[in-house]
Amino acid sequence: MCRTLSAFPSNCLERAKEFKTRLGIFLHKSELGTESGTVSKFEWGSKHNKEKFVPEDVLGWKESFDHLLSSKSGIAAFRAFLKTEFSEENLEFWLACEEFKKIQSATKLASRAQRIFDEFICSEAPKEVNIDHETRELTQKNLQGATATCFDEAQGKTRILMEKDSYPRFLRSAAYRDLAEQACAASTSQPSRHAGERSHI
Repeated sequence: MCRTLSAFPSNCLERAKEFKTRLGIFLHKSELGTESGTVSKFEWGSKHNKEKFVPEDVLGWKESFDHLLSSKSGIAAFRAFLKTEFSEENLEFWLACEEFKKIQSATKLASRAQRIFDEFICSEAPKEVNIDHETRELTQKNLQGATATCFDEAQGKTRILMEKDSYPRFLRSAAYRDLAEQACAASTSQPSRHAGERSHI
């Protein structure tokens, strides 16, 4: 490991360390689920991490909202940003719906559906999402015969709201732009791979 790191130019290592530090500041540690309270899970380029975090991942978040939502670290960063705007309930609802769709038991499906409705949909819900009255009424009717698709309409509206409103602001935020610059610098400072090395990936 040490021998491998020593092969990189010193400026590359310095940029990588700075990139990791800035990432740690940007992400809320409590949202990462790390036992030690550190961002070691996202250490740049480590093969031993459960989640390999690379600069290309950060740069990929701006390609599309789908790309961001398909990245665990992207979701964590987006959630941290939404918290600064006091609108994290939209993402939390979307994630709850994604988990809800995986439930196989009809009994669990019904009870979880009611919990999600009470937490995010009903009037005066503790984490009420911003949806129209018609969608709220339709969702409530869907609970009478809860299926994996009963929140699809509300989830879709919430997703569109995030994609059209919060996501562009996330990409324009100073925190993301700074992080993207560091990712770009770290990425371009890495020595180019030879064709022979690429064939082994």
